[in-house]
Amino acid sequence: MNKNIKLAVAGAVLALSATANAGIIIPAGDWTLDVNGNVNAFVNSTHRSTESGDATDAITGGGIAARPTGQNAGKALGINTGLLPSWLGFTGTTRQNDVDVSFTISMQPRVSDNGAMGDTGQPLWRQSFLTFGDKSWGSIKLGKDIGIFASDAILNDMTLLGVGAGAGQSGANTTLGGIGYGYIYAGWKGQASYTTPNFNGFQATVGIMNPNGEGLGCSTAANTLVSNVPVIGATTCANQDRFAMEGKASYSFSANDVTGKVWVSGASYDVTTNATTQVNYTVSAYDIGANVNAGGFGLTGYYYGGKGVGNRFLGENGHNGTAKRDGDGGYVQATYILPTKTKLGLAYGVNNLDRAGADAATLVDSKERITLGLYHPLTKHLNLVGEFNQQRDESHAGLKRESQTYSAGAILFF
Repeated sequence: MNKNIKLAVAGAVLALSATANAGIIIPAGDWTLDVNGNVNAFVNSTHRSTESGDATDAITGGGIAARPTGQNAGKALGINTGLLPSWLGFTGTTRQNDVDVSFTISMQPRVSDNGAMGDTGQPLWRQSFLTFGDKSWGSIKLGKDIGIFASDAILNDMTLLGVGAGAGQSGANTTLGGIGYGYIYAGWKGQASYTTPNFNGFQATVGIMNPNGEGLGCSTAANTLVSNVPVIGATTCANQDRFAMEGKASYSFSANDVTGKVWVSGASYDVTTNATTQVNYTVSAYDIGANVNAGGFGLTGYYYGGKGVGNRFLGENGHNGTAKRDGDGGYVQATYILPTKTKLGLAYGVNNLDRAGADAATLVDSKERITLGLYHPLTKHLNLVGEFNQQRDESHAGLKRESQTYSAGAILFF
């Protein structure tokens, strides 16, 4: 299986120390075609509550909707895709003139769809890229793929096999896992990147990214800075003067029955608008993480921080129109493989956001998540999953919203 497909699709299995399998291999002349992906679906039951028991607890920039009034207030039921969308990927590889060449194209059909008769949902198209290189000098990637910054955070999250946060969002493409509740979303971005050869476990990647990929611009309607809601691809009034930059370095190790990985990554996005106020600022972010597995035990620790970084998508809620907001967070995760081969996992994640300038006290201060999960490999390719997730948002004024979600389902890799 192509390395990048393996990271995005079977990376969940790798993160849980199971076996990642190649897809359906088809020889085709000079090429080898790998058809791969997954299908998953989960039955979710979510209950939302606020501190006062009604919809009056105003929190700006949180991840939990206010508790509505009326019959079945605060309850949400759904059969949805989990954090990892269902996936169909095509990767072709060949070696020509002493160069390894590959292409990857993938699509992600939706399970969650609240349109008429279920016929309105459109699939996602998260990957379309080519690579070329050699193990002696590295590889170059051109096209759209997962971002470099914070990618290891999501690929080591155990909820990539399950649901995590956000199951109560009606009609969403996927749930959130730990996005906004332990890390910033890496996203899927147009990029030109270079990855070094593997030097006895050490490897680094640097790249320039599409500067509009995260919606760090201004509203095309009002021509004003968007501070709370990202506008993906809004280029009419976003005037970046440089490409975004992302990079990471990692070291993987193995000794006896102990394996692990340590990584650091960073990102820098220049944001310029042509609004009357002429707001110009730089989003800067960094992170550090580690994963260690010994015997049946696994432990992951992760931390991120930055200025203008936001608290869910990169840059979202990171600026209030006059000043950047500082943000940080992280997660810890412990897993253990039971004698039945079932993996038991417990995780805690938090994203924090500081006030800046004249921010109101209703701005979200912290978003926390606790996940208890069971992940059982019924077959080599099929995993049964059960999770309990509790989310909590709290504003700088001390107002709180909570949600509890029970999930059960399955994910099949091929």
